[in-house]
Amino acid sequence: MEPIIRMRGIYKRFYIGQPNELEILHGIDLDVLPGEFLSIVGPSGSGKSTLMNLIGVLDRPTEGAYDLDGTAVNRARDDELSAIRNRKIGFVFQNFNLISRTNALKNVELPMMYAGVSGGKRAARARELLDMVGMGDRMSHQPNELSGGQKQRVAIARAMANDPAIILADEPTGALDSKTGRMVMDLFHQLNREQGKTIVLITHNQELAMETDRFVTMRDGRLYVGDTGEEVRYGAQ
Repeated sequence: MEPIIRMRGIYKRFYIGQPNELEILHGIDLDVLPGEFLSIVGPSGSGKSTLMNLIGVLDRPTEGAYDLDGTAVNRARDDELSAIRNRKIGFVFQNFNLISRTNALKNVELPMMYAGVSGGKRAARARELLDMVGMGDRMSHQPNELSGGQKQRVAIARAMANDPAIILADEPTGALDSKTGRMVMDLFHQLNREQGKTIVLITHNQELAMETDRFVTMRDGRLYVGDTGEEVRYGAQ
């Protein structure tokens, strides 16, 4: 089975050529298989946010190769990157990132609007997704009328809007109490189990990481297998 995410020799440097040049990622290798639920766990400052930005095509690596669902990301033009982001990746953020003064239904429709889906199809798909996450009775509510857990469920529905290749969740329970966070994790497990969604969870929480199919640990810009000291390496394959 071909990986849906394939990274080889990924370096990320900032302030290149300047005295304060900074290398954050030091030759990362990573494979994620279709339908896998993977966690990337690590403390603040380990480099996991930088890696998330690369996986999510929000930034480019300085060096290395990244293939996402058969597309060579590092060779794509800027305008192609935004299309890749919108169609292949569903984002779920710690702080929900919902559009205020816009109801839940319209928030879920937004990625489909960018993808050129017609209004009727958008609304029907958004309703279906909100029903799926248990928010069918809150479609007309604006974000300020929703609890944290409800906002995150709307955000998960929005992440699913264009049926993405992967869901990329950055500390999705970080702003929630433990009971609500549990509900959100259960929803990710459901999407993974029932719809076969590939999910990459970025977290500092070791307990959450242990729930997923597999986890890798980020330390000082390097990835390690589980909680071992063995660096993730795939060779030149």
